[in-house]
Formats: sequence, C-alpha cells, structure tokens
Amino acid sequence: MRRLLSLLLDRRLQIVLVACFSLVAALTVGLNALAVSQVIRDYLETAETDLVARDMDLANAFYGLKLDEVAAISYRLALDPWVNDALPDAIRDRPDAQRLIDQQITNKITVLSLGGTHVIAVLDARGNIVVGRVISAENELLPMLTSGSLAGLPIVEEVLATGEPQAATEIAPAELLQQVGLDDQALIALVDTPRAMPEPFDPREGTAGLALMGVRPLTGDDGRVVGAVLSAHLLNNDFTLVDRIKEVAGVDTVTIFFGDMRVSTNVMTEHEERAVGTRISEDVYQRVLLQGLDYVGRAYVVDKWYITRYEPLRSYTGDVVGSIYVGALESGLRSLSTSMSNQVALIALVSIVLAGVIAIPVSRVILRPIAELVRANQRVAQGDMTARVHPRGQGELAVLGRTFNSMVEALQETQQKLLRAFENMAETLQETQKELLQKEKLASMGQLAAGVAHELNNPLGTILLYSNVVFKETPEKDPHRDDLERVIAETNRCKSIVRNLLDFARQNQIMARPTDLNDLLRRMAEEQAPNPKFKNVRLALELDPEVPDIQADPLQLQQVFINLMENGAEAMESKGGGTLTITTRLAPLGQGVRISVADQGTGISEENRAKLFNPFYTTKPLGKGTGLGLAIVYGIVKMHRGQIQVQSEEGKGTTFTITLPLKLSGMPPTSEVGFGTI
Repeated sequence: MRRLLSLLLDRRLQIVLVACFSLVAALTVGLNALAVSQVIRDYLETAETDLVARDMDLANAFYGLKLDEVAAISYRLALDPWVNDALPDAIRDRPDAQRLIDQQITNKITVLSLGGTHVIAVLDARGNIVVGRVISAENELLPMLTSGSLAGLPIVEEVLATGEPQAATEIAPAELLQQVGLDDQALIALVDTPRAMPEPFDPREGTAGLALMGVRPLTGDDGRVVGAVLSAHLLNNDFTLVDRIKEVAGVDTVTIFFGDMRVSTNVMTEHEERAVGTRISEDVYQRVLLQGLDYVGRAYVVDKWYITRYEPLRSYTGDVVGSIYVGALESGLRSLSTSMSNQVALIALVSIVLAGVIAIPVSRVILRPIAELVRANQRVAQGDMTARVHPRGQGELAVLGRTFNSMVEALQETQQKLLRAFENMAETLQETQKELLQKEKLASMGQLAAGVAHELNNPLGTILLYSNVVFKETPEKDPHRDDLERVIAETNRCKSIVRNLLDFARQNQIMARPTDLNDLLRRMAEEQAPNPKFKNVRLALELDPEVPDIQADPLQLQQVFINLMENGAEAMESKGGGTLTITTRLAPLGQGVRISVADQGTGISEENRAKLFNPFYTTKPLGKGTGLGLAIVYGIVKMHRGQIQVQSEEGKGTTFTITLPLKLSGMPPTSEVGFGTI
C-alpha cells in the first residue's frame, strides 16, 4: 500500500486526484451495491417464506374442507331413517333391505358429485360390511358391496365401542383395501430417493393406503350402538385434492405423505412424471414425523431444492401418520436474486467508470491553494458541508477553488436528495406492504366464497332459469305445472340456504367494547315493537339495574337477541299471541350476567332440544326457515366465551338463558379488540 501511495505521489497531481477520486467512488458504490444486493436477497427470501406460509394455510383449509365433506356423508347416512329402519333386515342378508340402503348411499353420493376415490359403507355392530359402494377416481360407481369386514380399522373400533363419531386421517391396511377392491390403487412402489432415510417410517408404506375417514355410529331405539357408517377418501394415487389446491388456491406444489412416502402429489420428476413413491428428506423426517413439529425452510424435494413448509398429519388418536407439504422452487428465487444483483453490479460498474471519467477534467483545473484546500477538505471530512474556499484571481488555483466549492454543494444537495429519496422509499414500502397484506386477506376470502358460489349458486341459477322457462311454456291445465312450481320454490329456498350458509361461515370475529345490556335490550324492544311478528305479542322487560357493563360486541349480541325474540314471537302465533319476557340479572358469585328470553308458545320437545343448535336443523314448516338461526346464535355466544341453555315445556313455552362473562379474559375492561374463537 505504501509503495502504491509513493508511486502516486511521485506522479503529476492530476494522476493522484483521478486515482483517489476513482478509488473513493469505487469503494462507496461497491459497498452500496453489496448492501443493496443483500437487502434484495433478504427481502426475496422473506417474501418467499411468507408466500409458502400462506400456501400452507390455504392447503390446510382445503384439506379440512375435504375431511368435513367426507365426514358429512357418514353423518347424513347415519341420520337417514330409511337406513336405520332397513339395517336389521339388511344384516340378515335380505336383498330388499340391502337394495334400500344401497339406494340411499347412491342418492347421497351422486347428489354431492364427489371427486376422487371414495368408499361409503354401512357396518353392523361387529364392523362387518352390510352394504357399501366404491366410487373410483374416474367418478365411476362400482358394484354394490355386501360382504367384508372393516373391524380392523382402529377408528371403526373406537366408534363402535364408544358411540362417539370420529373424523381424521387414517391408515387403511392392504387386507382391508382388498375387500373393497382398492388394493391395486393403494399399491405404490417405493422409489430410491436421495437424502432420504434408509428405512421407511411405516413398514406398511407401499401397500397400505392413507385416507380421510369419517365414521358415525348407528344406534337403536334403546340407544345401543347397532352399527356404523364409514365414509373414506383414499389418497393413494388420487390427485384430485392436490390438483384442486394448486388450481384454485394458486399453490406451486402440494404433496400428501403416508409416513415418509409421497402418495398424492403434483411435484414432478425430471421425466415430467408425478413423484409418487419418492420419499421425504432426512432432516424433514426427523422434525415432522419423529418430533411432530412443523418444518419451515429449505429442503431437498425429489431432485431439487425447494423453499418448503411441512406439517404433520395425525390420526384420531393424535399419532403422526404422514404430513402435508407445500413449496416453491428455490431456483426461481435464486434466478430473480441473481438477476437483480447483476443489475446492481452493472449500475455500480457504470457509476465507477463515470466517476473516473469525471475526475479527469476536474483534476485538470486544480489550481487551488493547497493549504486552504486541505483545511476545507478536513471540515468536509468531518461532515461540515458548509465549508468553502475563497478563490482569488483567475488562475488555475482559483478555478480549482471554485470547483471544490461546487463539489461540496453538489455533495450536500445529493445527500439531501438521498435522504428524501430514502424517506419516500420507506413510506412507499410500508404502504405497499399494507396493500399486499390486505390483498392476500381479500384473495383468501374471495377464493372460498367463489368456490361456494361456483359449486352451488351457478347450478341453482341454471335450474331456476330453465324451470321458469319450462313453467311459462307449460299450459295452465298441464298436470306437471304444479310440479314445476314446486321445483322453482325449492330452488329459491336452496339459494336462500346458500346465502345463510355464507352468513354462518363468516361468524369469525367479534369487536368487543364496553356494552350496556339493559340499554341495548330497551332499544331493541322499541325497534321491534312495530314489527308485524309482534302484533299480538306483549314485550315485558325485567332488567336488573345492578347489571354492570360487559365487554362484548353489541352488534352481534343484537343479532342474538333479535333471533331469539322473533323465534319466541313465531312460537306464540298458533296460540294467538302472548307475553315475551326478557330478563337480566347477575350470575351467582358475580361470575357474569344472565339474560333470559321466555315465551308462552307451544314449547319444544325433548327430542328436538337435543338438536336445536345443529346447523340446518329446524322444526318449522318447509320454506319457513333454514335452520341456521340458532346455530349462529350459538356461535356468537361461544365467541363471547359464554353459555346458552334451553328450558322448555310443551304447551307452556320456552326459555333461552344466556350467560356472558363481565370481561373477556386477558383483555382490559375498556379495550376494544377484535378476535375470532370458533
């Protein structure tokens, strides 16, 4: 370094200045380029990790919806009176009873238009197949099953033993799959995979199947378990779920693992084939399968590096049986990062060259007194941008002095511009992040709502359109005209159910603030009094003035009380009216507030009370309700961490009692907070 400085100082002053100016510019621009490149890489890595986390949330949502769909089939069949009535005769191998149950199974699965491989079976108390059906991956309905046993499935044994329904991801052994004709589909050859463990996680991998299962008990009149309904979706070599997640949610790659083996995936090999049979990498194996924890980060997938997220899949007992994966190719991130780094490097190189070029003419006009220039330069080096030299005369040194002054002014202006630019960039980045976050939230909600609208509203709209057309073209005396009117009415009712279903699905957040229950109930009573439903109803308010303010969402509580008041008014219609009494009081031991809504209607039977808060359950005449009102009431009360009880006596009336805490735990009494709990 000393030899270099000595060599420069021995040269002309112009060479020294050019070299020094270029060196300073190179260091400054180079360091800035490195810093900018690192910031870009860090930002891209963070963005990619956030994207994978969002993808996993969407994948879990679709996976959960599919499990709910599978469980709902067993639920509907278990509640079907035809199935329950025909079960004893079907167990005795009577063909007419078997055909009746098979017809109910066929009706349920064809109406739902299931995608993928499904097994639906009605079992006796020992787990033997009474009647069953299999839908292939091509949506083909295979012949009826009337023999075989599924008693070897732990989830079936649990339901038959306890009478409690179950829904989970389970392993179906090969011998059980063979009984329903799905052993060939479940068969997967293990593929030697780099970075995988020497031995499989589960020795049954390759022959057994991974399936979403829902099992619900069938009970006799005495309450004993007489059988069960099993519904299952086999995931081995079935790609409907992973492809739907990729298509609808926009997820790059999705995989479902049985143990450490891929059984359903859209990850492709180098031969453009699905990587079924390949295995999970060792580091993911240790964390996800052995420790039961999530894995987030870089992982080797089949033959490439991905930015990934893995989460364990558990059986109904909580044991890890596999995992679900989402990921994006790391090479895409690297190529983008490399491209931007190259651009930064190119800009830095051009800046350095320009700095050197500019230094040459500047150095030619250096005619400033050296001492004054050194002092001024020292002040500038200390950060004093007000430093100036005082050139005298018109010689070369004077020109150098004025040039120095110009340079300092330019540096000062550039510094101010950079500060303003950085401030603007910070504000822009903050706004952009907010917009991106909001768009992601809206996109997630929009995708789910669009799915419901596409799957239900569009077909219902088509049915309604063509029914109206046919109705208008049908003569008034045509015997089918009444049937068409019924079709149109029922279609409109279905569309109303879909709207209520969306309202029910959106109950996921409360905005809590101090709420005066007595004042809220008085205002509601005044607002509802002109309602035609309350024409023959007397509203009686018995409000305890000692009831304090509680922490709650008044809008949602208003929805709860309006629903209960309208139900009470409707219950008294057949009796010509009555008194609807609304009472508030402190709960025992000061643990909350109790609100009671009591009517003098017809009452509710004990059988109906047990199913009162089930979605879509209603005792009203056809077309008078969707059965979602009390389900929404129940959900709102639970979100407020409260309780709801029903007391009813047939012929005398019904009382709904809601108990709400004074304060939502963990929150100060005067805070306003939004959160979801269902």
